[in-house]
Amino acid sequence: MAHQSLWIGYLEIPVVTRAYTTACVITTLAVQMEMVTPYDLYFNPYKVIHQHQWWRLLTNFLFFGTLSFNFVFNIIFTYKYCRTLEESSFRNKTSDFVMMFLFGAVLTLIIAYFANLIFLGHAFTLMLVYVWSRRNPLVRMNFFGILNFQAPLLPLVILGFSLLLGNSVQIDLIGISVGHAYYFLEDVFPNQPGGFRIIRTPHIL
Repeated sequence: MAHQSLWIGYLEIPVVTRAYTTACVITTLAVQMEMVTPYDLYFNPYKVIHQHQWWRLLTNFLFFGTLSFNFVFNIIFTYKYCRTLEESSFRNKTSDFVMMFLFGAVLTLIIAYFANLIFLGHAFTLMLVYVWSRRNPLVRMNFFGILNFQAPLLPLVILGFSLLLGNSVQIDLIGISVGHAYYFLEDVFPNQPGGFRIIRTPHIL
């Protein structure tokens, strides 16, 4: 009955987190099994606009690379912080969580258009991590048993980790910037004198 327990556990994952992480895993497996190639998935504004390949607006967020440490690292972080947000800040607010996804995706795509970036999943993960870290400022973190720090520093620790691995931090900076934009517009500006909510969830959601 182990498979039944796994299935029940899977269904207990909040709906948005379940849908997004499942799509990421399926996309990676499809590439691994050569059912599709990364060339079919990456963000290409020309192909989106002129060849009507609209799926590229979504699929570039679903591919973290082939099965590797980078994929495992990203999918764990995505699952953990996406689920934590959905079960805490966005409990019983699924439509608002979807709105955050849409805001983050659109802003990231706009930046990617000018920065010539083609895969944005890592940036999206950093956005989720950033929002979670700002909404949980008192949580103590431990990174691989080496560093102890407060939650708001987590995005910077991940950025530093990327530097140590020799990766470009451009995508990390974009994710942090988009996360900060959402946090400021949703949590900071409305609480200022004369402030108001700019990000409003449409009734259709």
